[in-house]
Amino acid sequence: MLRSPSRFVRNWLTAAAVGSLLAGCGSSSEESANDKARPAAKTEVTVEPIKASTELTDTNGVKISLKKKPERIVCLFALCDDILTELGIVPTATNSAVLAHPDFLGEEKAKEVDIIPGGFIAPEVEAILSHKPDLVIGLGDTHGKIAPALKGATTFWAMQPETWQDSVGYLRDTAALTGRTAQGEKAERAFRVKLAAAEKTPSDKTALIIYGSDENFGVATSEGDVAASLFPKIADYPWKSRGVEGSYSLEEILAKDVDVLFVETLSFGDAEGKLSEKLAANPLWSKIPAVKNGDVHEVNSEVWAKGRGTRSLGIVLDEATAALR
Repeated sequence: MLRSPSRFVRNWLTAAAVGSLLAGCGSSSEESANDKARPAAKTEVTVEPIKASTELTDTNGVKISLKKKPERIVCLFALCDDILTELGIVPTATNSAVLAHPDFLGEEKAKEVDIIPGGFIAPEVEAILSHKPDLVIGLGDTHGKIAPALKGATTFWAMQPETWQDSVGYLRDTAALTGRTAQGEKAERAFRVKLAAAEKTPSDKTALIIYGSDENFGVATSEGDVAASLFPKIADYPWKSRGVEGSYSLEEILAKDVDVLFVETLSFGDAEGKLSEKLAANPLWSKIPAVKNGDVHEVNSEVWAKGRGTRSLGIVLDEATAALR
């Protein structure tokens, strides 16, 4: 029996893949009697004005206070890179690979951005401070431990996104702090319009996002995974969080008659090969309708698993809606 790892393991898995993983204005949809999610509330496309400020309480209740508008920003996870790209800002340094994606900076321009050594889990504090940052943005449950070492030298902002609403909130907060209010409003509006358009014609197909590097795969649920939080609006997505120790077996996935599978392969060291190819060794895998019908889509994990901002989510929507037609 193959089971998926916990949410904590998902954060660790994505971290090891040389990148980053994994206050919302909406709630998760309830399950109906037949275990299918009810249609989520329609996405509002109207965007509230963003007011520039060097002091605010962010979308998750964290208070941020800066002496001036930040100009040198170090990103310790990909949502930061995503947001800055949307605002027309290039990070001073990063440890994410998402900037190399052609819809971000592209490979050549991304090479001009310094990389923080130490990897996602343990970025080197000395290297971070060598860039004299005005602001350092990291993932709260991973990088919060280095905050004391940065105190007094710079401001550390711990983000903790779990839904697309969180990501939009962080975009707005960053736009306010950097004074890029017009760019923030434009990016939010473009994403909301795209999401609203996609939910007008939702697919009746059952979809699933899995991630991992081998048979110990994970299932991305709509309550704790930003990309997956979009899916109840555009397809049948019956995968619910089971808490920190929760998991789904391949037998349970088979019972759901999954029509379309999205696979995020996470690489580890010298490990090679696609997750879908490794799972093919299990006889249950071939019985899943999506596998039998050739509807398994290996996606870019830098965007799908790690990006989590409006630019990444726009790409996810484009690719998902195309596959779900």
